[in-house]
Amino acid sequence: MCKVYLLLGGNLGNRENNISLALKHLQKLVGKAIQMSSIYETEAWGVNDQPHFLNIAVAIETNLKPLELLAQTQKIENLLGREREAKWGARTMDIDILFYDGMVIQTEKLTVPHPFIAQRNFVLTPLNQIAGDFNHPVLGLTVNQLKSQCLDQLPVKLYKQI
Repeated sequence: MCKVYLLLGGNLGNRENNISLALKHLQKLVGKAIQMSSIYETEAWGVNDQPHFLNIAVAIETNLKPLELLAQTQKIENLLGREREAKWGARTMDIDILFYDGMVIQTEKLTVPHPFIAQRNFVLTPLNQIAGDFNHPVLGLTVNQLKSQCLDQLPVKLYKQI
């Protein structure tokens, strides 16, 4: 059994309902959610001219191998109407694999830890809530330390406590 950390987010459609549906699909297709952050609302990162996102970090225990996990998360995104039109564009659901059991994975399809964790407050804020002491296997810093050093100034607002 492996412990993985995921970030779920979306800014199209019924954002809160999409998160709820994604969590249900994750329970069925990936494994048991053992920790969940609150839901946070943030402005879009990278491409600003789009609706605000809702994001939540989730820790899940899974038996899936990394590429199997990726396939299932992409399946869930597709089930929820994800269309891959533009990088960092608006979407109904995005599920990022942040950490996979402290492993470092570099393939054509998957890079873990997620390469932008340390640069994104919208990732670090919910992740810090559930995994502040988790050590980034490449950078050698905890999530809490990464959050305190993050230069991203986009506001991350509590939307709903879980």
